[in-house]
Amino acid sequence: MFTELNSILNATPDSFTQGEFILVSDRQSDASFLIHHFLSFYLRARCKVCFLGLVQSFSHYSAISQRLGVSLTQAREKGQLIFLEGLKESLSILIPQETTTGSQAMDFLRDPTVGLQRLYEFVRSSVRSDGGGEEGVEEWGPPVLLVDDVSVLLSLGVSAGAVLDFSHYCRATVCSQLQGNIVMLVRCHGEDAEDDGSDEGSEWLLKGVTHQCSLTLHVQGLPTGYCRDIHGQVEVCWRRRRGDGQHTQKKLFQYKVHDKGASFFAPGTSSAVL
Repeated sequence: MFTELNSILNATPDSFTQGEFILVSDRQSDASFLIHHFLSFYLRARCKVCFLGLVQSFSHYSAISQRLGVSLTQAREKGQLIFLEGLKESLSILIPQETTTGSQAMDFLRDPTVGLQRLYEFVRSSVRSDGGGEEGVEEWGPPVLLVDDVSVLLSLGVSAGAVLDFSHYCRATVCSQLQGNIVMLVRCHGEDAEDDGSDEGSEWLLKGVTHQCSLTLHVQGLPTGYCRDIHGQVEVCWRRRRGDGQHTQKKLFQYKVHDKGASFFAPGTSSAVL
């Protein structure tokens, strides 16, 4: 959990906005450090977390969370964290074993044209499940859905339209009905938003999810190129609906990732350039 980012977003584990859809995106950079931040943040906030880890193993997320002071193993054992390990689930479908009994959330791999209904049903059942007041079962705060990263579904043959439908239904369930939060990562590999070609699907996906979200954090490299003391910049954009329409507020920060966190600062105020 990054305290400086919490200050920028005006949020703490004890006080944060509910019903928020947060989009994390990157271009020619790596925004995965923000996924680790939000994972540790919401676990500290005692939220019920459903994490769709589509690009890395559980041990990868666990090792990084350990450095941030959070144990994913304990959170999963207590029922606070429900983790879908996309790599393992995919393998069990593509190379089926008689002894393998995985979930049906990744059934779209058998036929991508069927869409992501089973994946959505997995999310819905995960965020709705709780202790129900049972004796000895801990009760958790509002549900949170984390997806790292949703754009990988495009590489698995799912259409951008189907992914947008999935995010829309998740938003309706998690944010609107249950007043929980969503954090979703979308990657774009082109140099800018006007690039055509193989990345067209992810650009369309990014624009569609941007329209649905209330807060975006877009990570990109420095325009001036590589710098040892500044790893990139992140544009934070708040989108708020009011009676006379939607209002947006944008702020730009530079950042540096450390072994156990990250620091954020206004452009030109890094100690490396002062």
